Amino acid sequence: MAEDRQAEEFSRALAEGAWLLRSNQPEAALEKLLPLYEQAPSNADVAINVGGAYVLLAKWNKAVRVLSKASELHPENVMLWTNLAAAHLGRLELSGPQQQDRAIRAYERALAIDPATPNVHYSLGLIHKERGELERAIDYFEQALRVDPADKDAQRWIARLTAILLAAQEAAAGNEARAEEDGPAL
Repeated sequence: MAEDRQAEEFSRALAEGAWLLRSNQPEAALEKLLPLYEQAPSNADVAINVGGAYVLLAKWNKAVRVLSKASELHPENVMLWTNLAAAHLGRLELSGPQQQDRAIRAYERALAIDPATPNVHYSLGLIHKERGELERAIDYFEQALRVDPADKDAQRWIARLTAILLAAQEAAAGNEARAEEDGPAL
């Protein structure tokens, strides 16, 4: 009886913490979730939510520690890998190559588990766009559209990056034509 009551209280606190996260209240969520994490550090759902709260609070290293341990214990949990990727990446515009590489590996692990994981292809597209790898970014945005055909952001990025690539190709072709017209340099 007491165990049932404890399990029920644990589940209720976890649900409340998850709700607080969805309500964009990560500090309040952590207050609910950290005691659960101390009680059950190997619980994947608790780790996902604690890690998610740390990500929302931009406490990237804390998120990585929680999610890395959990992903080792639950290597087939796609949500752990997705959250771990976000934790490794931090803020994309401030991330360096090593952070991006770690995020890419975690996102790829998530896709190996479930190729239709929401938002992962899109996130990979953003990383490759940031790196200037436009063709690769377009490929990932196209894959994002296959997962979610209504993804307007992916559609916009494909159009924008395709236009940039076409303009660059046209400029390169124009430069070659001018170089041929000018003849060899003396």
